[in-house]
Formats: sequence, structure tokens, C-alpha cells
Amino acid sequence: MPMSQSAETREGAEPAARRRSRFGDWSATATHHSPAEDAQAILTGVLLAALGLAILAHLKFLTGGVAGLALIVSYVFGINVGLAFFLINIPFYALAVGRMGRAFTIKTFAAIGLLSLVSYWLPLVFSIEYVDPLAGAVIGGLLIGFALLALFRHRASLGGAGILAIYLQDRFGFRAGLVQLTFDLAILAGALFVVDFTAVVFSLIGAVVLNGFLAINHRPDRYLAT
Repeated sequence: MPMSQSAETREGAEPAARRRSRFGDWSATATHHSPAEDAQAILTGVLLAALGLAILAHLKFLTGGVAGLALIVSYVFGINVGLAFFLINIPFYALAVGRMGRAFTIKTFAAIGLLSLVSYWLPLVFSIEYVDPLAGAVIGGLLIGFALLALFRHRASLGGAGILAIYLQDRFGFRAGLVQLTFDLAILAGALFVVDFTAVVFSLIGAVVLNGFLAINHRPDRYLAT
């Protein structure tokens, strides 16, 4: 086949491929998610994160980052963890707008706001009677890890350390999971003044599970879609 004809065939095939990947009026490509796909990922990530946080809160455990700070504030002052999470994240929006762009900021704000609402709604439809502490730490960490992975792969986060982790990975090549782990360890060290030592140990196990999962699975060089 002549080279010019082959090129024309490829050029004609690309719009057809785009048409086949449409979700309503929104289109996705091999390297870019559609808005519908982003919405699905944000909803899934928020639900998984809310469930993971509910398990940790039931056991009076903590996690790292802003979520860990929100749990500490919730334990100390008795306010809803979702509200605390939303308020603590406010200063990080400036970094998101200035460094990560409008699309990232909008999706992250949507995820944070939705998580705050789901945290109010979940206790009305879901209750936890008993969870083994070790199982709860591992399951809670994995659920939040899956949630963050879904959000990171769609250029969103749950704010706080997640925003900074993605920025440092994009700007300097630091692994997001390792950056997140550093912040988590700092939060857990401060938690020694709020909860007992045993709870901190189990919380540390959950944080290692969460961030180990992210460090292994969140690899931009292996996952190209944005």
C-alpha cells in the first residue's frame, strides 16, 4: 500500500476510534479520560474512602495526611469527620489552583465536598458492629489506598498531602506513595498525644498498607491515561 494511502487510512481511523469511545457527548481517548469516566472514578473513590475511614473511626484508629488530622479533630472536639476534613483542606486549594491547574482543582474540590457529604450519610445506612483491630487496620488502609489510586489516575485527590504528593511526583519525580507515607508518619507521631499507643501501632500498620499499595500501583510510567 502506498505510504500516503496508509497515512490517510490512519488519519481516518482516529476519528472513528474516538466516536466509538464516546460517553454521550463526552469523548475519551487512549490517553485521556472522559468527564464521565472522571465522575465515575471520583464517586467510586469517595465511597471507598468513606468506608475505609468509617472502619478506622469505629476502631478509634487514625490514618495519615489530612484525613488523619480530621480524625484527630473529630476525636478531640466531637465534630463530624467529614466537616473537619473539608475545613482542614481549605488552605491546600491555593496550591492546587496555582500548581496543578483548574481541572485538577475542580475534581479535587468535588471529591472533598462529596466525601464530606457521604461521611454524614454513611452512618444512616451502614453500621459496624465488630471489626478485629488488625483486620480493620489492613482493610481500612487498602480501601483508602484503592480510593486514592482511583482519584490519582483521574488527576484528582482528596486534598492535603495528596495534592502535594502529586505535585512533587510531577515536578521532581518523587513517588507519590513515598511522599504520602512521610506525611502519614508525621501525623501518626502526633497522634501519640491523642490516642493510646496500641491504636497508634495499628494505625501505623494501616498507613504502611495504604502507602505501600500506592507506591507499587501508582506508576505514571505504566499508566498513561489522564
